[in-house]
Amino acid sequence: MARPSKLRVAVSDPAQWLSERERAQMLAPKLRALADETRLTLILLIAQRPRTVKELQEATGLSQTLVSHHLAPLREQDLVEAVPKGRSNQYVMCCQTLAEPLRMFASLAALDPETVAACLQAEADRPTTPQGA
Repeated sequence: MARPSKLRVAVSDPAQWLSERERAQMLAPKLRALADETRLTLILLIAQRPRTVKELQEATGLSQTLVSHHLAPLREQDLVEAVPKGRSNQYVMCCQTLAEPLRMFASLAALDPETVAACLQAEADRPTTPQGA
């Protein structure tokens, strides 16, 4: 009886099979949810540690209703998740979902060597400000 050979399976990113339009359609709702200063503040606070609505309210000075209103689009886009804890919910980051747009943007620069070179040159040409200025 022949010994079975090891099967090698490569896992690839499904985003690479999508057209630019399909990628934009996937990315736009997440970016819309993040395109608000208050929601970004909530994301930054939740990134530090899981927080309740009351903790977010105290940290931002916003009303409970307004905090909940801003958490809704973040939950809808799976950027944060409400985890029951005692008599309230704690909001935690959904790191994988938040990482998707970042990976997609990072991969854009790597597509074309000329683009990478232009970005690096623009960085090198940027004037530096003296410390203490």
